[in-house]
Amino acid sequence: MSDRHPGRRSRLLALTAAAAAAGAVAWSLRDLPAAFGRRPDPLDPRVRNSPQFRDGVFHNAPSELARKGAERPDSDAVRRMLFERTGRVPSGPVPLARPEPVERAAAGVEVVWYGHASALVEVEGSRVLLDPIWSDRCSPAAQVGPKRLHPMPVELEELPPVDAVLISHDHYDHLDMATVKRLVDLQSAPFAVPLGIGGHLRRWGVPEHRIIELDWDETCTLGELTLTLTSAHHFSGRGLTRNTTLWGSWVIAGPSRKVFYTGDSGYFEGYARIGEQHGPFDAALVQIGAYDEAWADIHMTPEDAVQAHQDLRAELMIPVHWCTFNLGIHPWAEPIERLLAEAKQQAVPLAVPRPGQRVDVDSPPELDGWWETVS
Repeated sequence: MSDRHPGRRSRLLALTAAAAAAGAVAWSLRDLPAAFGRRPDPLDPRVRNSPQFRDGVFHNAPSELARKGAERPDSDAVRRMLFERTGRVPSGPVPLARPEPVERAAAGVEVVWYGHASALVEVEGSRVLLDPIWSDRCSPAAQVGPKRLHPMPVELEELPPVDAVLISHDHYDHLDMATVKRLVDLQSAPFAVPLGIGGHLRRWGVPEHRIIELDWDETCTLGELTLTLTSAHHFSGRGLTRNTTLWGSWVIAGPSRKVFYTGDSGYFEGYARIGEQHGPFDAALVQIGAYDEAWADIHMTPEDAVQAHQDLRAELMIPVHWCTFNLGIHPWAEPIERLLAEAKQQAVPLAVPRPGQRVDVDSPPELDGWWETVS
């Protein structure tokens, strides 16, 4: 029998396809509201009384060293991000290492870098997990946003028990809802976070007894592990609002040895103060990627990173915040190439592990140029 109403049938098929597409989009965005997290209560006395909080938001400390930049890219930076894309991803698969399972945390100081800013730090028998993101994208939505440039070297379920999960700030490439939710079930450790981030965690089902919120220069003690939130020159935000939660860096201290993690930050006087108050450090994990003149006061260049490392009075430098996500305008391997040149000139000891490679701080691996094969 012939179709007596072909136009009506075509319209019906088009409407059906449009409805299916809309449903698919809605399904992909179903977790979007939750991923934005929850703003802290501005009447919370800990927030309201913080020296960093005024006029309803958190602020950086005044700095004469931080170069002028912006929290949001200007029109020229947006144009370059959209159209200047040559070399911004590796040319082939990033070489990975699979760390051997270790039953007990190192008696000394060892670090496993998983890519970007995610790392496992072991100090004198204690373990801490830094800014874990195991999702394929650093985004509030699973189908859009910067996509991972290499797989995670290990599954989240394969991690050993940790004593704490540390978060530096609430940007999507450092605080990932899906990873946090999985860690609630897989681990029993508390989450130590800057002020205000507890609101995000509570919305995502983290029990109250596993949330430790700190202001700058506040400390918590977990057994023989001492964790101190220190300052950084950055900003925060997961939606249209900015700076409703605090950001920071971390001092990770055992009984006699210490590691520092910068989080994200522009270069500023705070590094020298942290070095004087908390140093020296056996190692420092220092941000080196996603820099640009447009945000010079919130992300360090590789040269800034070397200076910060020296200010901190740290021994071995381990670069982080590069390799894994295309978040900057520079070529993919430029951060590590510039860092190598500056570290050599300043005689700064450097370890550049593959994602997943374990670094014994007392006997670091030699530089082997693994990134050159995919630059």
